[in-house]
Amino acid sequence: MNNKAIGNIFKGDKVIWMVFFFLCMISIVEVYSASSSLTYKSGNYMAPVIKHIFILCFGVFTMICMLKVKCKYFKIATPFMLILSFLLLIWVVIAGQATNGASRWINLVGIQFQPSELAKGAVVLAVAQILSAMQTDHGADKRAFKFILSVCSIFVFFIGIENLSTAMLLCITILCMMIIGRVPMSQIGKLLGFCFIGIAIIFTLVMVVGKDKNEMPQADNTLTEQVGKEKEEPSAFDKTFHRADTWKSRIDKFLNSKPVAPEDVDLDKDAQVAHANIAIASSNVIGKGPGNSVERDFLSQAFSDFIYAIIIEEMGIFGAFFVAFLYIILLYRAGSIANRCENNFPAFLAMGLAILLVTQALFNMLVAVGLAPVTGQPLPLISRGGTSTVINCLYVGIIL
Repeated sequence: MNNKAIGNIFKGDKVIWMVFFFLCMISIVEVYSASSSLTYKSGNYMAPVIKHIFILCFGVFTMICMLKVKCKYFKIATPFMLILSFLLLIWVVIAGQATNGASRWINLVGIQFQPSELAKGAVVLAVAQILSAMQTDHGADKRAFKFILSVCSIFVFFIGIENLSTAMLLCITILCMMIIGRVPMSQIGKLLGFCFIGIAIIFTLVMVVGKDKNEMPQADNTLTEQVGKEKEEPSAFDKTFHRADTWKSRIDKFLNSKPVAPEDVDLDKDAQVAHANIAIASSNVIGKGPGNSVERDFLSQAFSDFIYAIIIEEMGIFGAFFVAFLYIILLYRAGSIANRCENNFPAFLAMGLAILLVTQALFNMLVAVGLAPVTGQPLPLISRGGTSTVINCLYVGIIL
C-alpha cells in the first residue's frame, strides 16, 4: 500500500525521474563545491548549499503539483500566462533590478523573480496550442505560422532587450516546434531568410552603437577636462540599447580569440574564460574528484554560468559526458512521451519544454568550453538559482 501511495505521488516516466534525480545530486555536490565565493561573503560554508537544497525541494513540490494537473487546464491557463508574462516583462524593462549590468529581475516580497523564465514557458504553451488547434491531414494550416509569429515576436522583443541569448534560445525552440508541428517548409524557409537579415541588422547595430569595454581608454588627461561638467542624462535610445556595449565586448572577444601563450594571458581582463580554460585543462581527463576544484575560488559565477567547467575539473571528461548524456536522455524520453500522446497539444507541449531545457543546457556547455560567446545562461537543474531552478522543475513536472 505504501509503495502504491509513493507511486501515485511520483508517477510519470520513471526514466525522466531518474535523470532528474541524477541532475539534482550533481547539482547539490557541485553547487556546494563551487560556492566558495558565497561562503566567504556569508561566513557560513553550509548556507549556500542549504538554500539551494531548499529551492530544489520546493521545485520537486511544484513538479508533483504539475503531475496532478490535467492538460486541458494548461490550455485554459495559456491566455492568462501570456498576459501575466507580458505585464511582468514591461515591468522589468521600466523598473527592473539590475544584476551584472542587466535589468532582468523583479523584487516581489523580498524574493528576486526573473520574468523571462515564466515568459518562455508561456510562449511554448501558446505555440503548442496554436499548432495543435490548426493541424490538418497535410500538416499545420498556413495561418498557424502567422498566429505564432504574432504572439512570439512581442515576447522575443521584450526578452531580447535585456537578455539577448535567452531570446535567441527561445527562437530556436519555437523554430523546432514549428518543424515538429509540420508548418509548411516554404514558410519556415522565408522565416529563416528574414531571421538571417534581422541578425545581420542587429549585429551591425551592436557593432556600430556599442563600445567595446576592453578597448575603452583608461583614465587620462581627457577625463580631467570633464571634471566639473554635469553628466548628461542618457537618452531613450541609450536606455534601450544600454546592453550593446556588453554584447559588442563579448562578440569582439569571441571573434578575435587567438592562441595566447600562458605567460601572456591577462587574468584580470579575461578572468572568466581564462579560469574556465584552466579548470578544464587541469582536470587531467579523470578529474580531481568532487569538492577538489581549485578554480572555483577564482572563477566568477562558478556556481552558475560556469558550473560546467567546475564539473569537468572535478569529474573529468567522463563526468562531463555523463551530464551531457542526461540531457540527451531527457530529450529522447520526451520524444517517446510525445509519440504516445493521443492528442496533439500535450505532444507539442512536452517536446517544446524539453527542447527549451536541452538547448539552454547545450549552450551553457558550449560557453564553458569556449565554443560560444560568454552569456548569462545557467545550466538547467544544476546551476544554483532561484526562479530558473523552480520553473525548470515545473517544466519537467509538466513533461512528466
